[in-house]
Amino acid sequence: MSRERKRQKERTDKANAEDEASKNTGQTPNDKLAAQSFDEYQCSGNVEIDFLGLCALLDMKDIPVVSTKQQATSTTETEGGHTEDSQSQVNTAPFWSKPCLQVDLETDDPLSAKNLKVSGWKVDEQIARVLQKMLLSLSKLQSLQFWQAGLTDRMVISLMNTISLCSNLSAVTLEDNPLPEQSYHLLLSGDSALTHLSLRNNRIGDEDARLIGSALSTTRSANKNLMSLNLAFNSIGDAGATHIAQGLRLNRALLFLSLSNNQIGDSGAAHLAAILGEFALTHEEVVERRKLLLERQQPPSFRVYSDQSSVDQLPSVPSSKGENKGTSKKKEASKKDEKPAANKENPKSNKKSTDLKVPQSKGGKPGSKEKQLSAQEDKSSSALSEVEAVEIVNRLLDQSVQHRDGELIMPGNTTLTSLNLAGNRITEKLLPLFLTLLEKQGEGGSLLRLCLQRNCFPPECECYVKIKELMTRRDPLEKNSSEQTEEEG
Repeated sequence: MSRERKRQKERTDKANAEDEASKNTGQTPNDKLAAQSFDEYQCSGNVEIDFLGLCALLDMKDIPVVSTKQQATSTTETEGGHTEDSQSQVNTAPFWSKPCLQVDLETDDPLSAKNLKVSGWKVDEQIARVLQKMLLSLSKLQSLQFWQAGLTDRMVISLMNTISLCSNLSAVTLEDNPLPEQSYHLLLSGDSALTHLSLRNNRIGDEDARLIGSALSTTRSANKNLMSLNLAFNSIGDAGATHIAQGLRLNRALLFLSLSNNQIGDSGAAHLAAILGEFALTHEEVVERRKLLLERQQPPSFRVYSDQSSVDQLPSVPSSKGENKGTSKKKEASKKDEKPAANKENPKSNKKSTDLKVPQSKGGKPGSKEKQLSAQEDKSSSALSEVEAVEIVNRLLDQSVQHRDGELIMPGNTTLTSLNLAGNRITEKLLPLFLTLLEKQGEGGSLLRLCLQRNCFPPECECYVKIKELMTRRDPLEKNSSEQTEEEG
């Protein structure tokens, strides 16, 4: 009997040991058959269980600890930063602390992970794989933060591909994490759903800024979701600021932009100031606008083709191959149908058309015919159907573009509400330009905050004092704390 009792005790001890092991790995005995490999593992949404389980399946020896906190205050990526982040601006060399994955829970439910944070420890390829696999199961995740995490370009690209599939993840912080291959711009590509992005202290230079500016907008595309971009504590100079200003010409989504503590002088700041007021379209932008207008006037079948190909390769050959006698008759019929429709609109629009022709005749320049043609194109664009109106997303097709003195004039960027240029190399010579543009916007102007402190001019400078007074009238809530709430304070 004693032998049988010993055997039973050994069996129970073995079962208890297996149960304890299953708890540590995030697997129950029933899950062992279902999750025999990393790829087959089904994440539950519980970060602590899934993280430990996936790390165990990769045979990791030193598995980072998971620390969960409920309703922890997460850092906003617009203007503020916490103490730990501010230290990164002083310590350029990363220091690796004990690995710990910090998880902020929205409620006491372990499935309500709202924020994931890696702070001060190096993420290797295996950890990156684990995080990437878990992200899709975290339905309530809103923010992902990496500070001195040693991420590589390859990791960032892989994470970005996964982030694009996460429904609620809208804020990413990647700070004090230089990338050799300059992949930051991929985080704000045209199809990115991120609304807040912080790239502080990443040694971003002028070439990186060029890629970021192109990601904000070009003549053919623009980021439509990003509202806050923090590029403070980098190495952006005049050339980089010019590239970012170029990206803001046709971008109408960004609300907050911080370029504080960089190397921007009067030249780069002048380009940033110029986008606040109306500006003339460049030759490239004018050509692209006419191409877009021509695309809109094409029949629907051709418009679909042109959306999938470049504008310079309009379907002259494919259209000739696909055209039959029946289709040509349909085209002629459609042209006949368009003419009476235009005639119906003429009685209502005769007065408006004559009003538009008066300022064009004043120019008296060789380009007046082109102006009349483009004006007619603008009129035809106003008669688009609702479906076509939804498809129009390029700012070059804005109906507020005006013809003036032989140029196409576009209204300035009225979306940007906060511009932070504190701690740069701007001198007193540039301040009148900012003051003039702000006065043109009026007290109800779009720019509510302009931070210019700690530049190369005295705080008591007359022009700077006027700018501060003007901005205080626009944003009374920031009267006493506008300069104290900046992340560089």
